[in-house]
Amino acid sequence: MPSAAGAQVETTLGKLLSDSGKITEEDVQRILHYARTKGLRFGEAAVRLRLVKRTDVDRALATQFDYSYVAEGQSNLSRELVAAYNPFTPKVEALRSLRVQLMLGTFTPTANALAIVSPSTGDGRSFIAANLAVVFSQLGERTLLVDAHLQKSRLHEFFGVPNTAGLSATLVGRTSGALKTLTVPQFKNLSFIPAGAPPPNADELLAREPFAKVCSVLRKEYDVVLFDTPPGGSSTGVDWIADRCGKALMVVRQNHTEFPAAKAFLKRIELRAEVVGSVLNRY
Repeated sequence: MPSAAGAQVETTLGKLLSDSGKITEEDVQRILHYARTKGLRFGEAAVRLRLVKRTDVDRALATQFDYSYVAEGQSNLSRELVAAYNPFTPKVEALRSLRVQLMLGTFTPTANALAIVSPSTGDGRSFIAANLAVVFSQLGERTLLVDAHLQKSRLHEFFGVPNTAGLSATLVGRTSGALKTLTVPQFKNLSFIPAGAPPPNADELLAREPFAKVCSVLRKEYDVVLFDTPPGGSSTGVDWIADRCGKALMVVRQNHTEFPAAKAFLKRIELRAEVVGSVLNRY
């Protein structure tokens, strides 16, 4: 027999599905009866009766438990943000496992910045950085994602925003006041700083003191700060980002990243920061 708390959850879930037009009040009673008879949860009973789809139940549960994610066709976010569109898949479960390892074994209140690094183009740094930022925000952490790949930035495409004023303008002193961040409306705990206009001297800008000051300020304002970086094979900027963060997560891609390059790059980054782990990207 369901507990009082369990019955309340089922009633709320039924109301959410009813309010969204997925089922009628009569359907709710039918589902409740079937669930009690078969010893099922409300959502499972509704799916077995073919009154709703599993995705309908997942969305209603996400609303009920304040777990932000995005329904297909209702956002300009890139489909590459799998954590935003498909949070209940093995891909995203792997990202959540990575989040646990970072939260429990890597981050502290004063060491909460992480450079997402890789040796070459196409390893999947931006994919990992953007989706990891989403899952951190879903946990309730005040999360900031910074696009520090100044010459060939991509993250603005993930979030459907223009790559106008961003990090590069701040580093050359073209903005006044505090560094401005963009909020991501679909995720109340997620903010984003685009790279901005590509400068001719990206590596030098990242090596200068203004970037160190930016990193110091951001670490104090957010729970988690993630930096997307340029590929190590074509830029020394990644060395400076890793140094300023103090911690780095290395990304390699199956059937793409060459082992000798990855080995050499790892030794190089270990001179600048603590390499907290590595990710084998298969996507």
